[in-house]
Amino acid sequence: MDRIWMSQVVSAIADLGRQYFERPSNASPIETERRLCKDLLSGRGEASGTALAREVVNLFAAMNEESRVAFIEMLNDEFAYDPAFLREAAERYAREQDDDAYLSLRRAMEAPRQELLQRMNMAPGGTAVIVQMRELLLKLLADRHELARLDSDFRQLFTSWFNRGFLQFEQIDWRTPAVVLEKLIAYEAVHEIHGWDDLRRRLASDRRCFAFFHPALTDEPLIFVEVALTRELSDRIQPLLDAPAGNAPSETPNTAIFYSISNCQAGLTGISFGNLLIKQVVDALSAELPSIRTFATLSPVPGFRGWLRRIMTDAPPDFLDAEEKDALLQAGWADNEILRQRLKKPLTRLCARYLASVTENGQAIDPVARFHLGNGASIERINWAGDLSAKGLRQSAGLMVNYRYDPDQIVANHEAYVGSSRIALSGKVKSLL
Repeated sequence: MDRIWMSQVVSAIADLGRQYFERPSNASPIETERRLCKDLLSGRGEASGTALAREVVNLFAAMNEESRVAFIEMLNDEFAYDPAFLREAAERYAREQDDDAYLSLRRAMEAPRQELLQRMNMAPGGTAVIVQMRELLLKLLADRHELARLDSDFRQLFTSWFNRGFLQFEQIDWRTPAVVLEKLIAYEAVHEIHGWDDLRRRLASDRRCFAFFHPALTDEPLIFVEVALTRELSDRIQPLLDAPAGNAPSETPNTAIFYSISNCQAGLTGISFGNLLIKQVVDALSAELPSIRTFATLSPVPGFRGWLRRIMTDAPPDFLDAEEKDALLQAGWADNEILRQRLKKPLTRLCARYLASVTENGQAIDPVARFHLGNGASIERINWAGDLSAKGLRQSAGLMVNYRYDPDQIVANHEAYVGSSRIALSGKVKSLL
């Protein structure tokens, strides 16, 4: 109710301010945006500024792809920091090193587009459109490295706008509004939800679902996690997904399995919510169900097959015999169940090596491992034939991993990984190495 009321107030203010500026006529959408953005930065009253921000936001939302790309380029080129001003401010600070020089340097380092985006954020729906802008920017970055500084400005703003103090933690169940439930079906990124019956199963009494929301993105989850309440550590995903719905667990659950974590907003890539969400889910489940003592994931290993192809081509491990090397170099070996079964032992060892390896900057190679290890988990177990779907075979030859979140070890594991690149491994996984 509060979010709706505030949105109505802001819209009313924008309506009042519309009379205090003129929208350019007979101009292209990008030229209109250019003029409106410059007017917005020139300094306006609250009403006219909000109205201008709404015009900028609405015009971008109505643009085609080509015009949107032109807008991103305009932000990058015409609303960047002034190199001469920055150099002068840096030289002054180097000479004087007082508070005034420091503040001048701070102002010179902030590109005008940061202020522009903050003013655009005043508009009704502004946050959602700015997130869409960054989604487009990220698509362009792969081939347009000169846009990296613009992305840095977006990240700086989003880190502030989406900090923990603004996030709303909510449990999702079958009573949640349908508009949100539809988003779960659309955004599920790990294990596809096949319609409403499948979603109802995932929200049954032996399951839990939690999400983070932001007040400015009404009914739009930022990230959500699906949890299965079980009596043991799960080693295969299909039984979890295909299990018939029951009114309640047949036995008191003692294990919480996080089997799917989905980021929902592509424009917020790189803005971390998962660590906060997992910690809060552990706290919520501990309070609701004291019988639960084990918190773990059942996670994919999305980079394993790609890594395996590279090392088999460049430097096959010594522990593989000639027959195993030949088999792993064959095309389509992962789809051959008989051949894959023969490779069970070496593949499990290879997966352990992959998960325990780090990059030159000390990060785990696998993106899912990087996420969980950075949040304080340990690698508990590697599961053979954990996911025999086409996607699971393609990414990881069917292997899955349990990452364990031990409340007593989360902080120590996190510090060891972040500070010294040490990966916490169970005895079982260590024996594979």
